[in-house]
Amino acid sequence: MLSGLLQAQHQNRLFADVDYSARVIRIRQEIVFKNQSADTLQEFILNDWNNAYSNKETPLAKRFSDEYIRAFHLAKEDDRGSTTIYSVIDQNGRSLNWKRPDKHPDLLELQLAGPIYPNHEFKFTFTYEVKIPNDRFTRFGYDDKGIFTLKDWYVAPARTEGNKFVRYSNENLDDIANALADYELTLTVPEGTFVTCDLYQGNKTQKDTNEEYYFIGKGRMGFNLILEKKNTFEVYTNAIAEVSCNLKDNGVTDIQKAVVIDDIVKFTSENLGPYPHGKIMVSQAEYDRNPVYGLNQLPSFLRPFPDAFIYEIRFLKTYLNVYLKNTLRLDPRKDNWIYDAIQMQLMMKYINQYHPDQTMMGTLSGVGILKGHNLFNIKFNEQYDYLTLLMARKNLDQPIGNPKSTFIKFNEQIAGKYKAGLCMNYLDDYLGKGITDQAVAEFYKLNTTTRKTDREDFEAILKSKTDKDINWFFDTVIDTRKLIDYKFGEVHKNKDSVTVTVKNVTGTNVPVSIYGLKKGNVVFKQWVENVSTDSTFTLARQDADRLALNYNNEIPEYNRRNNWRKLGGFFPNNKPLKFTFFQDVEDPRYNQLFYVPSFSFNIYDGVSPGLRFHNKSMLEKPFIFDVNPVYSIKTGQLIGSASLMYNQYIRDQQLYNIRYTVSGSTFHYAPDASYIKFTPGVQFRIREDDYRENKKQAIILRQVLVNREKSQFVATTDQTENYSVFNARYSKFESEITRHYNFYTDVQLANSFGKLSGEIQYRRLFNDNRRINLRLFAGTFMYRNTSSDFFSFALDRPTDYMFDYNYYGRSESTGLFSQQFIMAEGGFKSKLPTRYANQWMTTANASFNIWNWVEVYGDAGLFKNHFAGAKFVYDSGIRLNLVPDYFELYFPVYSSNGWAFRQQEAYSTKIRFVVTISPGTLINLFTRKWF
Repeated sequence: MLSGLLQAQHQNRLFADVDYSARVIRIRQEIVFKNQSADTLQEFILNDWNNAYSNKETPLAKRFSDEYIRAFHLAKEDDRGSTTIYSVIDQNGRSLNWKRPDKHPDLLELQLAGPIYPNHEFKFTFTYEVKIPNDRFTRFGYDDKGIFTLKDWYVAPARTEGNKFVRYSNENLDDIANALADYELTLTVPEGTFVTCDLYQGNKTQKDTNEEYYFIGKGRMGFNLILEKKNTFEVYTNAIAEVSCNLKDNGVTDIQKAVVIDDIVKFTSENLGPYPHGKIMVSQAEYDRNPVYGLNQLPSFLRPFPDAFIYEIRFLKTYLNVYLKNTLRLDPRKDNWIYDAIQMQLMMKYINQYHPDQTMMGTLSGVGILKGHNLFNIKFNEQYDYLTLLMARKNLDQPIGNPKSTFIKFNEQIAGKYKAGLCMNYLDDYLGKGITDQAVAEFYKLNTTTRKTDREDFEAILKSKTDKDINWFFDTVIDTRKLIDYKFGEVHKNKDSVTVTVKNVTGTNVPVSIYGLKKGNVVFKQWVENVSTDSTFTLARQDADRLALNYNNEIPEYNRRNNWRKLGGFFPNNKPLKFTFFQDVEDPRYNQLFYVPSFSFNIYDGVSPGLRFHNKSMLEKPFIFDVNPVYSIKTGQLIGSASLMYNQYIRDQQLYNIRYTVSGSTFHYAPDASYIKFTPGVQFRIREDDYRENKKQAIILRQVLVNREKSQFVATTDQTENYSVFNARYSKFESEITRHYNFYTDVQLANSFGKLSGEIQYRRLFNDNRRINLRLFAGTFMYRNTSSDFFSFALDRPTDYMFDYNYYGRSESTGLFSQQFIMAEGGFKSKLPTRYANQWMTTANASFNIWNWVEVYGDAGLFKNHFAGAKFVYDSGIRLNLVPDYFELYFPVYSSNGWAFRQQEAYSTKIRFVVTISPGTLINLFTRKWF
């Protein structure tokens, strides 16, 4: 019967000869493709994903650039992969023409002599050469230890949908859509090479100094192959599967590994079904591509989990991923949420079965000061909900039913996966009776046939097992990003019953669970449906003293802080106030207040310690307050800052966020004088409909009120001591690793002046790895009623009268801190005789790298002061761009003053520096890769 099922498969026979030293595989490949559909095929497309590494303009290269991954763009040509096609011969010996479709250099389109009719075969032979890329880009390729980790390295017919081939380019998503085929691989490797493959191994023969392996696999969408000089794999065999594994074990014993692997293999088989291919390979490369986030981020010296548990969870996640990818015949890009839902649901089920008491942070939950933090007490499986909410609260979540290629990185690798698993648990809890488990097993069984499957098959199986309407699950939970949020309205209680109103905060109509609790124990649970607005229900009280919505967090709800209602007392919603040291994840049982030591620094206050109080958990909230009193060591005064912020998130518009703020601060701007700044404002943030587009716009409206004390060290006037400036700014930016563009216009209106300015910045990383930075600034006064240069445009060092910049010595005119550089206004690095313009200014700044982070820079500008003619100035020098915006050094060489080395002042006084001690700058260098 198995033979009968497989007889209609496509045939893919490869003869591959590995040249280890050249990192090249020479291939002759015979393909027999049978049109198994009822449609006539007019085209023929093959996946050639290895060629995605061939240049810096492929979709793969674009994905790297979008996610700020520099390695591929800066790599040497020898590190990139490619495919060279020598010939394509059909079954009659004729050469076939081929081409690579526009924007898809990793696909091949054969020019057919005629259409392929239903049930007809098309046979042809390829001769080509594959150059293997370096594995540091995607974990697939060669490494410096002589290991070849190979996946999607050969040419294969693409999946068909109707009479069309699926055209997916390699975007480092591990979602190739190959047609189902029988594979035969004859592999020739140098003698002494260890070969691990998840196809069945047949004969192995010696040929001179080479060894020839023969592998075979039936009904496969692809296969994995690893070549090594030293074998790192261990083989574990039981009645279900033969597992080849080389995961790092960190000292886990062979017996522990054998027990863990046996348990997971049996668990997976029991919950899904028998593995049809016999052999399965769990590699370190597969794990590194999709690690267990959280475990892999903690430093090894903490070791919050036993080594055996870490190994177990790593193996579990990787094994399930490989198991599902090798067996489900879905379109892995279009229907990726099904892979994720099954994988994550099984992971959570496994933890509940084998480690029900495990917490998210392991043994750290018992460490002294950490005990009171919710982060260290929540169960291991609860982390999935928090990481899903992280994106929802940032208004960055996406429908999990969307194609995988549309996700931003954090959603693709973390939040989207976790939400898919949580949604499956939600449906399972609602349906009860283990219905989703039965449906998953039946769907898995369907995939063991030769037919392709899709989302409609999975949906039909689920619906066949229940009389309940579950259209809401697919139409709303899977296909939209609508938020789920319920809360209690009025509650009327008596001895035997309780009448409760449930309010639908977001209008998303899905089932919600109501719990009755007595002394913390559940006394009843009831699902209610069709709560599209406000609905009232009467429930048997069963002696409950408290009601809760979504008590066990089975629903992926946006806000659980409003889910409680006491059935006694004067304050039905009261939650105790909880003071927590440092920060914590949100705990819906408490009103949380966080306190944390802080410090600030400028040379007038010194290193000033403080204690910051705020309510910002690790999840965004609509209302955030932050109070940070600081003690000035040098002056003995209390200084600091405070802010109130309200975020209004708009779900389905390009205007996705309106932020209302009120902030104030007071610090010293001179040794003997402080300033007070008060700023109410509103910010409108705009983004593209495609979240992967790194494009943002913002409109800021604010009123900046400043009061400066008089100082003996800084000359002030009435106009510069107490003033108010209305500021309106529009900004727009586009950014990726190869190209950055930023533009803003700025209007400032005050009693003594009105200014209009604009700035354009452009950075480009060229294919030869040269970088150019260009900036143009222009500003003019609309009116001016002051004689002070305090509000003038600055050529090299703005006065910063609105106190926006982090100057360490803002009033210094000599000494080290006067050399701090901030790129603003004129942007000059050299100090010229005339440093301000009180009428208009136009400047251009440019830099170009000559080696790595060493750049040459140049500035040129025109400016005009009243009662003086326009003046042209320039400067140039060397820039060490060590960490952009964090640590930079500027060494002037030549300017309008002449050679910097020949001037009377010591050269060291001319060097300018950028040093940022704000951790937010470094954090942004990391988060921009994910968000």
